Amino acid sequence: MNIVCFDMEGVFTPEIWVNVAKKTGIEALMITTRDEPDYDKLMRYRIDILEKHGITLAYIQEVIASLDLLPGARDFFDWVRDRSQAIVVTDSFVEFAMPFIEKLGRPLVLCHNLETDSQDMITGYKIRQPDPKRKVVEAFQQLRYKVIGIGDSYNDMGMIAQADKGIFFRPPDKVIQDYPQYPVTREYAELMALIETSLQTL
Repeated sequence: MNIVCFDMEGVFTPEIWVNVAKKTGIEALMITTRDEPDYDKLMRYRIDILEKHGITLAYIQEVIASLDLLPGARDFFDWVRDRSQAIVVTDSFVEFAMPFIEKLGRPLVLCHNLETDSQDMITGYKIRQPDPKRKVVEAFQQLRYKVIGIGDSYNDMGMIAQADKGIFFRPPDKVIQDYPQYPVTREYAELMALIETSLQTL
């Protein structure tokens, strides 16, 4: 049995924080997991900026509601689900991801939760468990699944490294330089071909 574990942002959806940065004009929010390997450091940094500028969860959700999936993402995901079990494993949050989950056809999506105060300001977050993406792959492997892990950022490396087959999709050059052992794909057709081959050989 095979299962494909995907990151969400950059694979199926635009980068949420980048779009919040563009909407608000706050350039400091442009930094993502493609730039900063330490996820907790990145989130604390983001939360401090949101507090400084008075940006609420509801405002971020308005930005998200204006976004669509990346072109071709739904057709690609449906293609994968015709051939294999597939889930989305993201370091995004339930409060952010729900519109995209609907647009993807309500697949299983594993993500985190935000903490807010009475003013709807984001004050913290709760992750499922430490090193969550790697742990997801390990759990499926313990169930005798062969796992393909696909992502684009530093926070995907636990999943990609633990998977039986790890693949990059549209990663930044810095990630490629740091992890040259993994194949890089740029378009869905290219990724489809590599998934097809991997499903046949795992």
